[in-house]
Amino acid sequence: MSDETTVLTEKTTAATPSGTQGRSVPAWPVRHRNRVAALVLLGVACYAPFQLAPFHTFQLSMALVYAIALLGLNLLVGQTGQISLGHGAFLAIGAYTTAVLLDRWDAPHLATLPVAAALTFVLGYALGVPALRLRGLYLALVTLAIAIFLVPLLKRFETLTGGSMGLTVAKPEAPAWTGLAEDQWLYLLSLAVAAVSFLFVAGVVRSRVGRALNAIRDHETAAEVMGVRPAHYKTLAFAWSAMFAGIAGCVYTWVIAFVSPDSFATGLSITLLAGLVVGGLGSLWGPLLGGLFVMYVPSLAQDVNQAAPGVVFGLLLIAVMYLAPTGLAGLAGRAAQWIGNVVRKGKTNAH
Repeated sequence: MSDETTVLTEKTTAATPSGTQGRSVPAWPVRHRNRVAALVLLGVACYAPFQLAPFHTFQLSMALVYAIALLGLNLLVGQTGQISLGHGAFLAIGAYTTAVLLDRWDAPHLATLPVAAALTFVLGYALGVPALRLRGLYLALVTLAIAIFLVPLLKRFETLTGGSMGLTVAKPEAPAWTGLAEDQWLYLLSLAVAAVSFLFVAGVVRSRVGRALNAIRDHETAAEVMGVRPAHYKTLAFAWSAMFAGIAGCVYTWVIAFVSPDSFATGLSITLLAGLVVGGLGSLWGPLLGGLFVMYVPSLAQDVNQAAPGVVFGLLLIAVMYLAPTGLAGLAGRAAQWIGNVVRKGKTNAH
């Protein structure tokens, strides 16, 4: 054995933790497992519309709409620690922006997406500036007030919004060369927008901006001492949160092809916040699980008891929070960790 090989062996042995010599140490970090899980999930999601009935495909499209909205809410609540009860209002603004562009100006469907995103980003940024003076319940009440007065405001401008009757628009048509049915095309469009949104948010969370948002959430004063500008990042989080709600509203209009003020009542904002908490605050998987919860649990509750779906929904919500206080994403993470520990112990005992 050469001297170089001997030195390398000694360094490797010294760097190996005590008690691990002779064992196969897993080399996959969490981020690699998440990437593999995301790719597998994306493959299943692309395959799903070709195996499901049109109504079930529509339900999955709506779950993706809610997941996109919850992505933005997670940036504000889960990553920055600011409470918002008015997220449904920004979703309504994005939906109505798309509907008005389609109905009044006959705009292409894809062209409405950047307009809805830009408008809600600007409105979110404008709201985020005065919201810097508010925290906790005071901020929650102000955002709740926005969700409350938006519905009568939409009804008042009847010539633009259609008033209480709302607006009916055309759905995006699948190109002839795709051979896709309408429900499949709408689902794949929703999936594409959701995938790009998740990639963007994942990049933000892992970047310097994401670390700054987490620092503000954990201890704002300490973050400011370390050079983080809380005012800038909190306003930016508010703007991004509103932007993703606007994007979700745009896709909502594509899928439903109809908007009305009653579809965006105050209960929607509360349901979105509940869905995020159930899915898992601060987790990238939380918005997706929360979107599925918001879409499917109310319908399941109505199937259980049509007379009192709200009661059943509330009981299911309490049960989920009791069994998974860190959300469904935290529960799934603990289950995956437990399975990994069992597999590693089995391999160790085999050796």
